[in-house]
Amino acid sequence: MSENTFPLLSTLPWLVDTVSFLNSIGITTKAGAVGSESFLPGVIIQHGELHYQASKLAAVSDLLHEAGHIAVTPSAFRRTLDGALNAEQSFTCGGEVEAIAWSFAAATAIGMPLDVLFHADGYRGQAPALAMNFALGVYPGVGGLIGAGMAENIPIGRANAYPKLLRWLRE
Repeated sequence: MSENTFPLLSTLPWLVDTVSFLNSIGITTKAGAVGSESFLPGVIIQHGELHYQASKLAAVSDLLHEAGHIAVTPSAFRRTLDGALNAEQSFTCGGEVEAIAWSFAAATAIGMPLDVLFHADGYRGQAPALAMNFALGVYPGVGGLIGAGMAENIPIGRANAYPKLLRWLRE
């Protein structure tokens, strides 16, 4: 059975929704073998596309996080993204914290709960703190999304401006 038929739905229940969402907004996903060179198990960026191996994923939400890196990279540079991202592939308003803010907006759009997005083994032990911040309406990285033209400014007292994005991919 091919990985494209989603054989691991019982262990990765958000896989279909996540992959469908990413493809629908213009982030190409491809199922197949992912070697050990990937930063996160079972997922790697190749030429601006998200490649994943469902049987190796630690968490489906890792796909959203890596997709966030693709999304916040200026469109002219997306195809240059390969492998584990590094400081040379980070842009103003397009780094780690923006990828986290983007992944929260994407998770919200598909209905993924915070405890699934910020899974216990993720974010170098900071997942509980990130989940609490986002649950309380403290959004690390949203300023970068605003600066990149992907989200509108959040005026004091105005609810619901974020996590709704103006655009899913940076121009």
